Amino acid sequence: MPEVPPVSRPLGELVDETFAGDGPLARSIHGFEAREGQVEMARAVARAFENGGLLLAEAGTGTGKTLAYLVPAILSRQRVLVSTGTKNLQEQIFFKDIPLLQQALEVPFTATCMKGRSNYLCLHRLDQIKESPRSPHSHAFSAISESSAFSVFLPMIDEWAARTETGDRAELDDLPEDFAFWNDVSSTAETCLGTDCPRHDDCFVTRMRQRAAASDVVIVNHHLLCADAAVRQGAYGEVIPACPTAIVDEAHQLEDVATQYFGYNFSTYRVEDFAHDVEAVATSGEAAAAVERLREDARAFFSDLAFAHRQNGAVRGEERVRATRASMSDVADPAVSVIGALEGVANALAGVRGVRLQPDQDDADTFEETIAALVRRAGELKDELRLLVRADDPNYVYFVEFRGRGVFLRASPVDVSAIVRELLLDRMRTTVLTSATLTVDGSFEYIRSRLGVSRAEELCLPSEFDFARQAILYLPARMPDPRSPEFSAAAAREVVDILRRTRGRAFVLFTSYRTMREVLAVAEMALTYPILSQGAAPRTELLRQFRETPHSILFATGSFWQGVDVVGEALSCVVIDKLPFASPAEPVTAARIDAIRERGGDPFAEYQVPLAILALQQGLGRLIRHRRDRGVLAILDPRLRSKGYGRRFLTSLPPARQVHSPGAIDLFFTETDAAY
Repeated sequence: MPEVPPVSRPLGELVDETFAGDGPLARSIHGFEAREGQVEMARAVARAFENGGLLLAEAGTGTGKTLAYLVPAILSRQRVLVSTGTKNLQEQIFFKDIPLLQQALEVPFTATCMKGRSNYLCLHRLDQIKESPRSPHSHAFSAISESSAFSVFLPMIDEWAARTETGDRAELDDLPEDFAFWNDVSSTAETCLGTDCPRHDDCFVTRMRQRAAASDVVIVNHHLLCADAAVRQGAYGEVIPACPTAIVDEAHQLEDVATQYFGYNFSTYRVEDFAHDVEAVATSGEAAAAVERLREDARAFFSDLAFAHRQNGAVRGEERVRATRASMSDVADPAVSVIGALEGVANALAGVRGVRLQPDQDDADTFEETIAALVRRAGELKDELRLLVRADDPNYVYFVEFRGRGVFLRASPVDVSAIVRELLLDRMRTTVLTSATLTVDGSFEYIRSRLGVSRAEELCLPSEFDFARQAILYLPARMPDPRSPEFSAAAAREVVDILRRTRGRAFVLFTSYRTMREVLAVAEMALTYPILSQGAAPRTELLRQFRETPHSILFATGSFWQGVDVVGEALSCVVIDKLPFASPAEPVTAARIDAIRERGGDPFAEYQVPLAILALQQGLGRLIRHRRDRGVLAILDPRLRSKGYGRRFLTSLPPARQVHSPGAIDLFFTETDAAY
C-alpha cells in the first residue's frame, strides 16, 4: 500500500470547518449554503481517506457530490485521481470546481486534466502532412471534402498549434466534432515514436503527463482510466501517474467502459489506417505491392465475414451478430491470407530500413523508428486476428459489428468484475465509487457484483430536490404492449399531446432509432415547435440549439440519457417511450445472461431489470437539475403497472406524484406558474 502523508488535524474536523456557515466556502462563494447530504458525504469521504478501503456512495441529484468529494480529497494532502464517465463532467471539475477551490481553500494545490491521446495534436504528424501532403484515409472524408481539409482546416490547425499550450482539440471551437481529418494529425499509441520523435520535447502528450506527474489532483475519464490499466496489464508502463487514492464519479458507467477496453478488435478501419501509414513512409515497389495485397486479402476476409454473419437480409445502421467458434471456421482460410499479407508488409518494411537517404542522422533515426513502429503494429494485428478467429476463450464473447461501411470483429470479456478489482480497485489504498444511480431496490448488491466489490462502506443519500413539488410522473392510463405493432402509433399520439401541453421544452428519449424515426415523423407534421433530432448535428451543437431555441424539442436515443444538463424552463418535460431493457440479442448482453443462467441464477431479475432501472433513473434524471426546475416525467410503457417487475421500477423512480390523465399536466403547470 502507498504511504499516506500525515495531516496535522483530523480530516473530519477540517471538512466540518470548510463547510461551516462561516467557513472558507461560505466566505468565497456567493450564496453558498452547505446541504445536509453534502456534508454527510464529505465526512464519509474523509473517513475513507483516513482509514483506507472502499466507499460506495450514491448521492442523489442536488447533493453537490463534486465538492463533497473534492474538499476532503484536497484537504487530505494525498495525491488523488478523479475519474469521470464523461468529458463534460471532467471539464466542469477542471475549469469550474478546481479554480473555485483553489481560491476558497487555505491549502495550495495543483491539478491537471488528462484525456486520451486522440484528443491531442501530434506535432510530428502535422509536420509530415505540411511537408508532404498526402491523401487522407479512404473512410475519412464522408462529410467534408479533401480540398476543405487542406485549404481551410490544415492552416487553421497549423496556426493554432503555434499558440496553444495544451494541444487539446477542445480549444478548436470551429473544428467539426466528427471531422475525420483530425485522425491524421492527432496523437495515437500506434504511431507514437516516443523519445525518438524529433518533436518529443514539444509533445503535448508528454507535457500533459509531466504536469500530471507533478500535480496533486489528476482528473481523467473512465476511458483513460481503463486504457491506463490495460497498459499496466501488458507491462508497458503507465499513462496516469501512480496515485494512492481514487474517486470514480459516474461509477455506474465503469462496467461498460471496462468491457470495451479489455477486449480485442480487428476492423476494416484498423487495416486501412495501417496501410495508409505504411504508404506514407515506405514508397518502394515491394512495399506498395505488399500493401495492395493486404488490402485485397482484407477485403476478401471482411466480405466473407460479413456474408457468414449477416442474417435476414441487409443490415441497416448498427448491428452486432454473435460469432461462435464454428461460424469463425468459415473465415479461417481468408484470415490466414491476411496474416500472410501482414507478414509480407512487415518483410517489405524491414527491407527499406536503412535504405532511404536522409539529409541528417536525426532524420534517419526518426525514419528507422517509424519503420520499427509499423513492424510492431503488423505483429499486433496478426496476433489479435489469430486470437479472434480462434474464438475459443470462454471468458470472452465474440461478435461481428456492422457500423456504417465498417466491419469490426471483436471480443469482449463476459465478466469484468475480476479485471476491475485486480487492475483498478486493489491497487489503490482508498477508492470512492460514487454516482447519482448506484443502488437497485435500495441495495448496492448489483453494482458490487458487476464491479467486483467485496468489502466496502456504504452511503446512500436521497436527492436534495423536492420532487413532490417540482415534478409529476405521468403514466398514460392506456397504452398497447411496447412489443406490439400498434405501440409506435400510440406513442406518437401521446407524445404530440404531451408536447402541446408542455409547449415543447422537452427531451423525448427512445430505446431504438426505429421507434424514434416513426414518432418523429408524426410529431414533425403535428407540431409547430422547433424540433431537433439526434443525427442531424453533432451532440454538442444539438444541445446548444436546444438551450438557445425557445420551446424546442429534442428527439434522441441512448447517448442523451446521461451526462446532459439543461437547467431551467428550457427543459420542462422528459418523455421516455419504453423501459430501457438491453436487447437480449446483443452479444455481450446475451453472453452475460447465459453466464448467470449457467450458474443457476435468474438473469432477468439479477441483471436485466437492475441494468434497466439504472438506465431509466439516468434518463429521468435529465429533468430536475436545480431547486427551481419543474416539469413532467412521462413514461409510456404500460409494463410499469401491468407486470410484477414494474413495482421495482416504480419504487426506484423519483418520489413525484403519479398522474394518469393528460389534463393533470395542464393543471401542474397552471399551479406552478406562480411559483416559478
